[in-house]
Amino acid sequence: MTDDPKTPPPSAESLASSARKAGAKGPPPVHLWNPPFCGDIDMRIARDGTWFYLGTPIGRKELVKLFAGVIRRDGEDYFLVTPVEKVGILVEDAPFVAVDFNRVADGLEFVTNVEDRVVAGPDHPIRVVRDPVSGEPSPYVLIRRNLEALIDRKSFYRLVDLGEVDDVGGVAWFGVRSQGDFFPIIPAAELQG
Repeated sequence: MTDDPKTPPPSAESLASSARKAGAKGPPPVHLWNPPFCGDIDMRIARDGTWFYLGTPIGRKELVKLFAGVIRRDGEDYFLVTPVEKVGILVEDAPFVAVDFNRVADGLEFVTNVEDRVVAGPDHPIRVVRDPVSGEPSPYVLIRRNLEALIDRKSFYRLVDLGEVDDVGGVAWFGVRSQGDFFPIIPAAELQG
């Protein structure tokens, strides 16, 4: 495989085959692989977490989980990476969606649409980005190596129900706590307005 524009990128089937081999003994170490870039593939992850190939939703959950295991973010771009190939894909927002969470010991454990589980805390922070025009929040939790999950609306509303006010840099913020860390959601002053 080369960067030659005449060489078409690999198909989803060949990527799946390589990913199966690479992940046969546990999570693939995609951060260690540096294969040649083979071009972009017509694969897209929609904001709601649906994976598309050639414009059609990928209906097999096992295949989506397989691809999710070999996704990597380099800068602002997303790639599917195997030991022998690297192809660009389009991610509309975040590669995963946090579809639920549960309280555990001293934290909040999130579950993604591809069944990853992480407890929010220092290694898996929650952040909220607000649209500058509408003010609409987009909450995220870090899943692994600079890959985030967009927290779905129902889970976000449940998080808000657990919220508390704390001082962050001299400003009162409303947010949630997990593993001893406080994650701000909105300035407390805006709750009263």
